[in-house]
Amino acid sequence: MGVQLGDIAPKQTISLEQLRGRIIAIDAMNFLYQFLAIIRQRDGELLRDSKGRITSHLSGLFYRTSNLIELGIRPIYVFDGEPPKLKRRTVEERRILREEAGKGWVMALEAGNLEEARKLAQRAGQLTEEMVNDAKTLLDCMGVPWIQAPSEGEAQAAYLVQRGDAWGVASQDFDSLLFGAPILIRNLAITGRRKLPGKDVYVEVVPELIELEKLLTELKITREQLVDIGILIGTDYNEGIKGIGPKKALDLIKRYESLENLLRAELDLKFEVDPLEVREIFLKPSVTQKYRLEWHDPDPARIIEFLCEKHDFSESRVQTGIDKLLKGSGERKQVKLEQWFG
Repeated sequence: MGVQLGDIAPKQTISLEQLRGRIIAIDAMNFLYQFLAIIRQRDGELLRDSKGRITSHLSGLFYRTSNLIELGIRPIYVFDGEPPKLKRRTVEERRILREEAGKGWVMALEAGNLEEARKLAQRAGQLTEEMVNDAKTLLDCMGVPWIQAPSEGEAQAAYLVQRGDAWGVASQDFDSLLFGAPILIRNLAITGRRKLPGKDVYVEVVPELIELEKLLTELKITREQLVDIGILIGTDYNEGIKGIGPKKALDLIKRYESLENLLRAELDLKFEVDPLEVREIFLKPSVTQKYRLEWHDPDPARIIEFLCEKHDFSESRVQTGIDKLLKGSGERKQVKLEQWFG
């Protein structure tokens, strides 16, 4: 979900090939939830192994990551830690919405409405600790680094880019920009032909690039003002002000220069939490400096054992993914040799 800045954020479309050689810090939970939403059977049921364990997230993680690595992209997955206290209400609200969607999905199936069932099922996916741990195990088998953030994964990913350890952050949410990510890449997990929700229409989804500096320059605001705009619209930590969308929020902050000035002038604007506390979450997030980024050769035997023997994946399909991983790993080594002797 996150803050909705789409109407005011300048974007440019790019190809995956343009990301060749780039290190991308990926919002892991964001990706995994996307895989749970789109990798389903016709009736909306998730993919499962013979023991009933959900595997949709593993399928998406393995094949999408293999494709990225084959293209010369070097991913780092960043996992969420403990959410800030102000986010607990949002987390609980999302849990309730997923439960309600799950009940609606069952009712739609019983009524024979497969279209409605699939739509509701996409909202019902829930990651468990076991599923997240399985994702980390799979990344280890693939030789792909991952980081456990102390709090918000997007904040940690933004920090990696700020330090120069990654080139950009990949997430569907715009929150990364509020956390100070210089570059945000959207649609990295869902490129290709996709069906619009509730419509029999397909569109081509391509990666989008948003540069923080360009956004601030074009809108003529500071990052602090961007955070204030986000707070007015609504974030994972606070409800926005009713009737204020991105464009109106931009106008108000540019007119009054800061949230404090706006609140002093507009006495009827009320937040359910302290907006300045929300601002601190974005401007001074909890991150760790203790991490190691190392890409290793994939371990085909471990991958097959984990995906095929434990989770009943097709060995021939998994081998195709392994071949892509090996190809990308080999090309990465070749680039290093050329740089060393060049």
